[in-house]
Amino acid sequence: MTALNSPLKGALLSLAAFGFYATHDVVVKYLGASYNSFQIIFFSGLMGFPLVTMMLMADRTDGNLIPKHPWWTGVRTISAVITGVMGFYAFSKLPMAQCYAIFFAMPILITLLAIPILGEKIGPRRGIAVIVGLIGVLIVLRPGQVDLGMGHLAALGAATFGAMTSVIVRKIGNDERSVVLMLYPMVASFVLMGLALPFVYVPMPIEHLGLLVVMALLGLIASALVIAAYRSAPAIVVAPMQYSQIIWAGIYGKLFFGESMDMYTAIGTAVIVASGIYIVLREDTPRVSENQPVLNSQSRLDTGTVPRISLWLRLFERRDKRQHGQM
Repeated sequence: MTALNSPLKGALLSLAAFGFYATHDVVVKYLGASYNSFQIIFFSGLMGFPLVTMMLMADRTDGNLIPKHPWWTGVRTISAVITGVMGFYAFSKLPMAQCYAIFFAMPILITLLAIPILGEKIGPRRGIAVIVGLIGVLIVLRPGQVDLGMGHLAALGAATFGAMTSVIVRKIGNDERSVVLMLYPMVASFVLMGLALPFVYVPMPIEHLGLLVVMALLGLIASALVIAAYRSAPAIVVAPMQYSQIIWAGIYGKLFFGESMDMYTAIGTAVIVASGIYIVLREDTPRVSENQPVLNSQSRLDTGTVPRISLWLRLFERRDKRQHGQM
């Protein structure tokens, strides 16, 4: 059976992966009630460095760690760091379901940013889908009816800068080494969070340090499952499964934080998800989108704390090609 002949297997693996991701986010939200986002991200990044070391050892392509596109690499690095800070902060301030609803706007924002950055041409159907998705975001936020706080702005910022990182990876990914694309955001995040740490640090009891380890393990397991999913089924099958996180958000939010999803969040989320799925389906048609920026994002929010899924996949693809050439 070939890598892309198991759509059911890929769907099940991705559903499991996003269940682990949602559990990871529960820990982020729980710790966010007691600690600054800078502190959580610092220790999360610290635990992610072993993964980068593994990637450095696995990447046998010739070259150094100097980026071929320093400007775009710098913009992506800054965007990833901002995404992490805003995303973690949003979880600490907003209900989980509302966070996910806003984060789900990423495919819409990726589609918009792909126009100036990738030269993507958006037809009327995807254009309408983008407008519908933005209306869904407005339904969730209800500006004028509900006071928008820093948590809402942080969630919107995380979705926007997360979309930026995805589009930039699509633009320069074929030229840059995978280790360059993953190392710079992780080092920048670690250094910047470390500089801020003395001003926000709060001593952590052993059980909370243990939760940081659990969070890192959950992220690692989820990443491994997503990689396995993409190696088992095409992106058109795997990508939409990320929306299953809203189910976990409803369950976990009620179970651990006493949250309930209001009608506006539910309706807005449904509109955003419908828009996102339609964009993915349209991108899967070659004559519609040559760049396929959403399908090729292959990742959640790129926070700079763990290696990006698409970069792992690139290394596996290169390894498979080398092995196939040796056969």
